[in-house]
Amino acid sequence: MGFLSPVCIIFFLLGGKVYCQYESYQWDEDYDEEPDDVYQPEFHFNQNMDHEVPFHQHTLGCASECFCPANFPSSMYCDHRKLQSIPNIPAHIHQVYLQFNEIEAVNADSFINATHLKEINLSHNKIKSQKIDHGVFAKLSNLLQLHLQHNNLEEFPSPLPKSLERLLLGYNAISRLQTNAMDGLVNLTMLDLCYNHLDDSMLQGKNLAKMEKLMQLNLCNNRLESMPPGLPSSLMYLSLENNSISSIPENYFNELPKLHALRMSHNKLQDIPYTIFNLSNLIELNVGHNKLKQAFYIPRNLEHLYLENNEIENVNVTALCPSVDPLYDHHLTYIRVDQNKLNEPISSYIFLCFPHIHTIYYGEQRSTNGQTIQLKTQVSGRFQDDADSEDDDGHHEDSEQEGMEENIDPHYYGSQEWQETI
Repeated sequence: MGFLSPVCIIFFLLGGKVYCQYESYQWDEDYDEEPDDVYQPEFHFNQNMDHEVPFHQHTLGCASECFCPANFPSSMYCDHRKLQSIPNIPAHIHQVYLQFNEIEAVNADSFINATHLKEINLSHNKIKSQKIDHGVFAKLSNLLQLHLQHNNLEEFPSPLPKSLERLLLGYNAISRLQTNAMDGLVNLTMLDLCYNHLDDSMLQGKNLAKMEKLMQLNLCNNRLESMPPGLPSSLMYLSLENNSISSIPENYFNELPKLHALRMSHNKLQDIPYTIFNLSNLIELNVGHNKLKQAFYIPRNLEHLYLENNEIENVNVTALCPSVDPLYDHHLTYIRVDQNKLNEPISSYIFLCFPHIHTIYYGEQRSTNGQTIQLKTQVSGRFQDDADSEDDDGHHEDSEQEGMEENIDPHYYGSQEWQETI
């Protein structure tokens, strides 16, 4: 027994040393985490894995104007440096970040060795379409993400590589689309064209239909007067806010069975077909700030409905929900109907048809004589006790929350959640 005790102590100390070494190793591996408000590269590479380019941390080069951290040996950070041109990109680099500079041109010479690039971020610069060397991006056969938002582009960039999956072109001045410019983008899953000068003529034909894997399409804040034709059936998220669309063809959504979120606020919608939004996978629908006068059929899986700032005088619950099936109840949880012309709250029958509703936000209603009417927010029976204890405070919080929603940038509102899904 006297001999075993020292042996046990020795093993215990050795085990503790090994454990501490393991814990230290784990912290080193996790050091690359960044704050939520900093863009994190989508592609992370283990230095011990073979990714075609061998890892030599101390011998690989980095542009003198940039920073190549040891934790991200395949990334080069050149952002916020007042650069006026793109530095030469070494062959081992997979991601290059050049946002928030004063770059005006994209020259092929800078990318001549960058055959392994997977992501380029050139957002927030001064790039013009005519100063992008022809084919400079098309030669990058591994490129997956291209960020060109917040520049001075006048036309859709082309040609682009077939490998591309995410293309961000928001906040430019794009008003021209060359013939077949979108051809070959068969792997694109996300296309952002918000805040440009697009009109209906640019989206005619089958330009968008060729993107058979497209899941998210952002066309908000453009000059569209009609629904974009020929959208691919793979689409899950469609953003059309702040255009001048006045109607929706009756069978428009028949070819979009996977649509999860539709955002059409700040348009000119008036009379729409009663069952136009009868989509089995639709979860969020925003048609606020239009000229709608009547309610419409609510699909079973819809959870969030935004109808604020319309011309609705009465909400017919039977129109929203023609029948009640206790085995297949509706999933609606939130309705916003402020800034309409309602004279009284929606019938309490709505809680029978939509048992999951926890909030109907009425806010202020507009009357015919120009005055505003304040309607009390209703909650379903199972939330009544909580509502009684909070009442005015809860209503005040709702008002503040809705005000915050109004101030969210409609370009990327929900873009965080949309991108996470994709």
